[in-house]
Amino acid sequence: MIKLSSARFGCFLFLAYCLLTFPRGSRAQTAAELPIMPLPAQAVQGQGQFKIDGHFGIALQGYTEPRLLRARQRFLDTLSRETGIPLWRQAQFNQPDFIIQTAGRSDSVQQLGEDESYHLEVTPTQVRLTAPNPLGVLHGLQTFLLLVRTTPQGFSVPVVAIDDQPRFPWRGLMIDVSRHFIPIPVIEHDLDGMEAVKLNVFHWHLSDDQGFRVESKKFPLLQEKGSDGLYYTQDQIRQVIDYARDRGIRVVPEFDMPCHTTSWFVGYPQLASGPAPYHIAIHMGVHSAAMDPTKESTYKFLNVFIGEMANLFPDQYFHIGGDECNGKEWNANPQIQSFMKAHGLATNAALQAYFTAKVQKLVAKHHKIMEGWDEVLQPETPKDVVIQSWRGLASLSQAARQGNRGILSTPYYLNLDFPTSRYYLADPLGDEAATLDPEQKSRILGGEAAMWSEYVSAETINSQIWPYLAAVAERFWSPQLVRDVDSMYSRLAIVSWRLGYYGLNSGADVNGMLQRMSGDPDPVPLKVFAAVVGPPSGYTRYRLEGGETYTTSTPLNRLVDVVPPESETARKFRDLVQQIVAGKATAQQWQQARQWLTLWRDNDAQLQPLLVQSELTQELVPLSHDLNQVAVIGLQALDDLENSRTVDAQDRQHNLELLKSAEQPRAVLLDMIAPSVELLVQATRTE
Repeated sequence: MIKLSSARFGCFLFLAYCLLTFPRGSRAQTAAELPIMPLPAQAVQGQGQFKIDGHFGIALQGYTEPRLLRARQRFLDTLSRETGIPLWRQAQFNQPDFIIQTAGRSDSVQQLGEDESYHLEVTPTQVRLTAPNPLGVLHGLQTFLLLVRTTPQGFSVPVVAIDDQPRFPWRGLMIDVSRHFIPIPVIEHDLDGMEAVKLNVFHWHLSDDQGFRVESKKFPLLQEKGSDGLYYTQDQIRQVIDYARDRGIRVVPEFDMPCHTTSWFVGYPQLASGPAPYHIAIHMGVHSAAMDPTKESTYKFLNVFIGEMANLFPDQYFHIGGDECNGKEWNANPQIQSFMKAHGLATNAALQAYFTAKVQKLVAKHHKIMEGWDEVLQPETPKDVVIQSWRGLASLSQAARQGNRGILSTPYYLNLDFPTSRYYLADPLGDEAATLDPEQKSRILGGEAAMWSEYVSAETINSQIWPYLAAVAERFWSPQLVRDVDSMYSRLAIVSWRLGYYGLNSGADVNGMLQRMSGDPDPVPLKVFAAVVGPPSGYTRYRLEGGETYTTSTPLNRLVDVVPPESETARKFRDLVQQIVAGKATAQQWQQARQWLTLWRDNDAQLQPLLVQSELTQELVPLSHDLNQVAVIGLQALDDLENSRTVDAQDRQHNLELLKSAEQPRAVLLDMIAPSVELLVQATRTE
């Protein structure tokens, strides 16, 4: 037997991991399946390619404004990073073979429903991008960048004619910066990514129980006492708004009320329904703190505050939250109970509706349109209020029937670690909307992905958002019939590495965190292991760790904080297993499954010594051992299936029980291979 040194064995594992994770070959490309996201509304491919080299030139024609000049420069900077060709300056002076024709201006403050269409025509000798206004130009430039490819003749873009426009006018990402503060550079990287995938609304969740994150000059105690010193100045807010507008993105602020308001009351306890003092919340979940809806002084305060923020944020829409009021402080307050009785408000929902109606008038007074989570929807809710549904299609459809416009956010909660396919197949005009008439359907404006920050930090947030947000962006942009999951995953892999050109390299972020966890500059066995485990989806983590013990100061540096929400390797292995079980697998697929299982079986021996050397990885010892046992069972099942052997019924049942045990969370992680191995065992025949 040949014995390998630990270093050589590590190299073997890494090479095997790379070969198996990135197999050769890919699906044939068709005219309707360009390797980009989101797919355009219409695309016709021709023959040939447009070559990109040092002679590349670009020119603006027609309407021009500083935003277009900056967009051209940003385009050239990204194209230079893609190709390594220094185009960032010279392309503006070369003979132009890329012509941008803009018909006219867009609104100075970007509006919902502005024309975002463009036409991109690529021939072997010239590129023409035409659009009614700068918004279409921004989208067309991003499409071109995603089409750049490497060929034997150099960098090029295929000959193609694209006519494109979005399906929905509201295509957003919400980021919660209250639970964990997210610095401006991280926000700007996300805006860069949003531009790349044609999203157009950045919903900024700026206040919650755990922190108030905006400077108020009218009420400075909001940030001085309610933020732990982590907040954005008004100049920084303006910086982000300008940065977003340059990329065709609106910025909608959210200040949650009347609940999720603990941080407000640290500096201004007179707003609260309960007794002072209040302290910034450090635990997650639903808190009882709530504004007092019965005091006129509450509305006087909010009138001044909303006026200040309305002047700071130019967008037409203003989000007031309105979700998850448990009513406990209202129930415990005698004055509030007397008020409710005197005004015929029989329930806390009725009291909140009273509050919402008064706040809506304040928002309208300051020339804004109110937006709120679906709890604000009541029979008497004004029709111009936009409803953001976190409870699903039923409440979204209810809003549309009632005459309100709405957007969908469930199940696009990226923090819940669902498979990308689940996000991708959910549609704002899904089954629940089938009974709506055309006018009611027109009230569904689109949707927003959401990144709540209970379990993410500035370091980990982007590896949770990207590249998965691109799949949601396609759902909001592309035609409804674009639903091929295999195509989505194939193109998502391409878009993932292209996002690195925008500073969104989630793979590098993960590698850096694995190095820190292990204290090893190249922890190959840990990489192999991390590729096949994943976090449990939904709110399982909160239940497993106990909401009372986890706080905003708890370090987010364990493997559960590092691994991607979805294991690409486990998904590919599952596809292999399904082919094997169905009797459709090729000899190469059988071999690949065996190589994978052998890799995971042997990885434990190399990983165990590494795990015990770090406090951050010691909890993984049993999970790594489980992966070894799962792989052993899988290899035996492969042998049994390949050789058509019958197995002992008791042994088979024992293995199934072991696999069920291995599928349970350990260290708040799941063995993502175990369910597929269970399919293999179930496919074997007993005596």
